[in-house]
Amino acid sequence: MLGKKLYQLGAIAVLLSSLCACQSWGVGAVKPGQTEAEVIAQLGQPTHIYRHGDQLTLEYMRGRMGQATHMAIFGTDGKLISYQQVLTMENFSKITVDVSNKDAVLRLIGAPSLTNFYSRTGLEAWSYPFKQDGAWNSLMAVYFDSNGIVRKLENGPDPAFDHEERGRGRGR
Repeated sequence: MLGKKLYQLGAIAVLLSSLCACQSWGVGAVKPGQTEAEVIAQLGQPTHIYRHGDQLTLEYMRGRMGQATHMAIFGTDGKLISYQQVLTMENFSKITVDVSNKDAVLRLIGAPSLTNFYSRTGLEAWSYPFKQDGAWNSLMAVYFDSNGIVRKLENGPDPAFDHEERGRGRGR
């Protein structure tokens, strides 16, 4: 009987810590109209802050394996306009090869989880792990030239999850 109670308490502790972790990683129930201070009080400090004209954007990255970045966008009145997960195929499709630059990419999908420089091509790659269509562990790479202009995008399976795929019979 005591063992069962301890198990139940342990399960509750794990559930509560998971819920708290979600809050600290930027997943929350903020609502349009809230102030910047209210959003920060609810979600914690943002991982990055972007300003574009009078518009303010707070970024909440959920890290390499979190596969999500949420953006809280505020209007000129200082009130929250929107709060959404931005690592989506819809947003990646808004990045225009030979036109978009690093600042535009940062404002649209936030900071990368990983960067690499490829000396053979002279391109810098910004990598964004994400859940494509809510199901597939994917990795989008955005490549920039030395002037910071997007030269190509590549999407494919996220190699960080290769071991999981092999366990299901794929990749053997």
